[in-house]
Amino acid sequence: MTPPPTAPAEPPGKQLLHLVFGGELAAIGSNEFRDLTKLDIVGVYPDYASAKAVWKAKAQSTVDNALMRYYVVHLHRLLDPDEDRAG
Repeated sequence: MTPPPTAPAEPPGKQLLHLVFGGELAAIGSNEFRDLTKLDIVGVYPDYASAKAVWKAKAQSTVDNALMRYYVVHLHRLLDPDEDRAG
């Protein structure tokens, strides 16, 4: 399993929301989920380090299922896309 790319350093105290979710893929090498009603929405975290720790634990707990994938989504980039371009 390939980990998500490393996020840039975050200023202390700045809330940069991250979503961790996963599910079973339709096929290996695909990003399409087999059944959207069975997605595991793990949670929203205030920084990348917290989200990565949870992502890693969930990914390791499902290592026996080659089709299970967990992802970290940088919600702060969706909420304020101009900030990333400025930074």
